[in-house]
Amino acid sequence: MLRQYELVERVTAYDPDADEAILNRAYVYTVQKHGSQKRASGDPYFSHPIEVAGLMTELKLDQETIVTALLHDTVEDTLATIEEIEKLFGPEVARLVDGVTKLSKIEAMGESERAAENLRKFFLAMSEDIRVLLVKLADRLHNMRTLHYIKSEDKRRRISRETMDIYAPLAERVGMYEYMREMQLLAFEQLEPEAYATITGRLAQIRSSEDGQVDSIALAIKQSLAEAGLKVEVSGREKHPFSIWKKMAERHVSFEQVTDIMAFRVLTESVADSYEALGVLHTTLQMIPGRFKDFISTPKSNGYRSLHTSLIYKNSMRVEVQIRTHEMHRTNEFGLAAHWAYKQGDRPDGQVGWLRDLIEIVDASHDPDELLEHTRLAIYQDRIFAFTPKGALFQLPKGSTPVDFAFAVHTDLGSMAVGAKINGRHMPLRTALGNGDVVEIIKGRASSPQLGWLNFAVTGKARAAIRRAVRAKERQEIAAIGRKLFEEIAERLPAKIGKKAVKDAVKRLGFTREEELMLAIGTAKLDDRQVMEALVPGSAGSVNEPDNWPKQERAISIRGLTAGMAFQLADCCHPVPGDRIVGIRKPGEGVEVHSIDCLSLASGVDADWLDLSWGEASTGAVGRVRCVLHNRPGTLAEVTAIFAGNRANIVHLEMTARDELFGTYEVDLEVTDLAHLTRIISSLRACDAVAQADRL
Repeated sequence: MLRQYELVERVTAYDPDADEAILNRAYVYTVQKHGSQKRASGDPYFSHPIEVAGLMTELKLDQETIVTALLHDTVEDTLATIEEIEKLFGPEVARLVDGVTKLSKIEAMGESERAAENLRKFFLAMSEDIRVLLVKLADRLHNMRTLHYIKSEDKRRRISRETMDIYAPLAERVGMYEYMREMQLLAFEQLEPEAYATITGRLAQIRSSEDGQVDSIALAIKQSLAEAGLKVEVSGREKHPFSIWKKMAERHVSFEQVTDIMAFRVLTESVADSYEALGVLHTTLQMIPGRFKDFISTPKSNGYRSLHTSLIYKNSMRVEVQIRTHEMHRTNEFGLAAHWAYKQGDRPDGQVGWLRDLIEIVDASHDPDELLEHTRLAIYQDRIFAFTPKGALFQLPKGSTPVDFAFAVHTDLGSMAVGAKINGRHMPLRTALGNGDVVEIIKGRASSPQLGWLNFAVTGKARAAIRRAVRAKERQEIAAIGRKLFEEIAERLPAKIGKKAVKDAVKRLGFTREEELMLAIGTAKLDDRQVMEALVPGSAGSVNEPDNWPKQERAISIRGLTAGMAFQLADCCHPVPGDRIVGIRKPGEGVEVHSIDCLSLASGVDADWLDLSWGEASTGAVGRVRCVLHNRPGTLAEVTAIFAGNRANIVHLEMTARDELFGTYEVDLEVTDLAHLTRIISSLRACDAVAQADRL
């Protein structure tokens, strides 16, 4: 554990103007507040925030970040408050500590909910100040280093899975590859202990039997470059154990079949030297085709820049070589953290492109599972490069389509996409893009995202935007249904109503806007009489309904049941008076009434079968209809008019499928009997807006 003077000396070594007093106060404050608290290792708890602060000094971060690291657990685990921290250490430190604290208050949540909430808070806090994430990543790294002290295997595995799924990919996204690799290694050890032991054992054998082969290859590379007049540093290492295991799993190969176990890094003085070094190596050693990547001319979205190539050394040994400048190397290892060095003037505000996309996804996601799906898509996948016709470069996950590209350029462009040209040729929107493709999006003013796009869109941003647009469109259509039904209800009132009556009805029913009332009517959350009573109190009981409209009373009796025997109408077939019916009775349960041709009965049911029929007075039941409507404005309104004209209440309405031409809906209708339901279906089939209508 770092002593107080050692921590201060570390900071002043790279920032002589740092305020030593505030660093000393923060060190003493965290020791006092955590007091006698212990970690699982038995060490004093305050050793943890001090070590996290030490990690921040290795990145040469500013004094506010160091102080935040020292205090990051005080609000959560002690009696300290944000107000007290602001008073002692200033508003900036208080804001940062508050951001880190919010990221930590998630341990009591359920698995999916906790992970989703973690991501949500991460992105919102990062949008304000990226240093919140840097402290949290260092916090998780130190916790992973001491994870083996936790006795519960389940807890170790849960923390490791969370680290592998969330923290390591986020470290990669901000370019902190050193943190990412160590987190992955420590999590890998817990999640796959047998694979970890096997791979590390094999690497140790290679290391002991190679007689300094890594060093000799590094020396040979350095000599080749020195002879060309290049001043370089060359280092070599075995590949990361988790990286080897991942390659084995993806390619379905054994350890012996992973050929490029060794990797070498060449650090040059300039970009020109990097390209010259690449040329020298490609002329002195055989290059492996298809394994060259230029991340200098097209950097990764996290700022990573380097030349990657794979070469064949003596005895057919494959080696990977990365070539970059010293400046690139620091940025590559510590990413955005490198830009936060104490004196740099180009500090990022956290609003990098991919982070803006993540914030947009947070706003669009409907529930925790959806948020997890979208954000994992946004931060975990390998990338390709595609260009606009004007040459703007966009990085996308492998397998992306023109729809993903359009939403990456701008959400509005994605919403208006109707087609695409890839390298000058018209191609379907579901076409997978390749590296270097030039993509031109064809727009349509009246177009909107289609539900079917979810079948091939792969980016989190595109999928979130599509779902949000489809939900909004469904909401508009259901509100249109509700308004049509509302107008039918209003016509049956004894007096004509005005705008004030509608406004008062909205308030009486507990809504704030008229649209909410129409949505409630469209989704059958309100019945006719509730709406009438809200519009004109006392009117519901005095309304005269036309004699030719079927009444909606439900008085069902079943012949064949013992007196007092409980029964229910089956949801699978929705029998209505007039259907031939049968009863299914299981021990200890009531009777379930099915239509005789119900598909769920086709393969036999292990229960008593009762021969039933409808009583003479039976009237009123729920029938289910499937309608396939042409995908054009006004079709739902026409269908609603048919339901209203036939005096059938909508109990439930759901869109089950949608594409560019048709939308499929399942509607539960309150009808009197089979004849009533048959008339409705006949009316639907006669309507131009309806492509198909069937009873379910």
